[in-house]
Amino acid sequence: MMESPKPSARASEASSSNDTAVNGLLDGMEKMPKWNGAPKETPKGEKPNSKSIPRAPCSSVMESWKEERTRSLEDNEISLPSIVAAYTTILRGLGEDPQRQGLLKTPYRAATAMQFFTKGYQEKIIDVLNDAIFDEDHDEMVIVKDIDMFSMCEHHLVPIFGRVHIGYLPNKRVLGLSKLARIVEIYSRRLQVQERLTKQIAIAITEALQPSGVGVVVEATHMCMVMRGVQKMNSKTVTSTMLGVFREDPKTRDEFLALIRS
Repeated sequence: MMESPKPSARASEASSSNDTAVNGLLDGMEKMPKWNGAPKETPKGEKPNSKSIPRAPCSSVMESWKEERTRSLEDNEISLPSIVAAYTTILRGLGEDPQRQGLLKTPYRAATAMQFFTKGYQEKIIDVLNDAIFDEDHDEMVIVKDIDMFSMCEHHLVPIFGRVHIGYLPNKRVLGLSKLARIVEIYSRRLQVQERLTKQIAIAITEALQPSGVGVVVEATHMCMVMRGVQKMNSKTVTSTMLGVFREDPKTRDEFLALIRS
């Protein structure tokens, strides 16, 4: 009987925790800074509990956005032949002849296209933001809206496309505007569900800038709903993530939502 391969160090670490990873963060851990600055007053005679004292985010969590690359250009070269072979098998399974003229190069084209569609796995947020965070005494809302987004549904491997709207309230630090679009590009160019994509964008901005609040709204069409299943041509999915004052203050949230609709 053959011995099963030992799990990698990374897999062992993952299996040692019951938490699941989202955006490189572990569910159950402190993901966001507490936005209400001062701790709640503790009645006399009572000891403060963990809920009444704002906790500083765990440093390993706050630095997690710097460690997200899971694929390299070298990995692309190594894995390309196996992806090409897989697409050849798919063509045969569909009843096609991979050797006919129109399909001779299709497995290669499909393999390289899929690597491009998922190139976000090759990129790290810190590579984009490291030289684009500036100290600036600005505390008014910053919004970039109508950012084009293309992604791949992780359930059916068909496209998701739409627009992303991002707003944040700076806390003495601002981000180069084009970098917001780059954050969208990194996370959307992965196998995704829209709900996770929305949250990943918001958390990345929060971890990088520590703003007073962040709002992200994604409007998208899912080809898995348009081309198959219910086949509803005009359906759109809207998701949002509101953090900090965008979540706590209705006026701030309403201002953001009004501005992205204008």
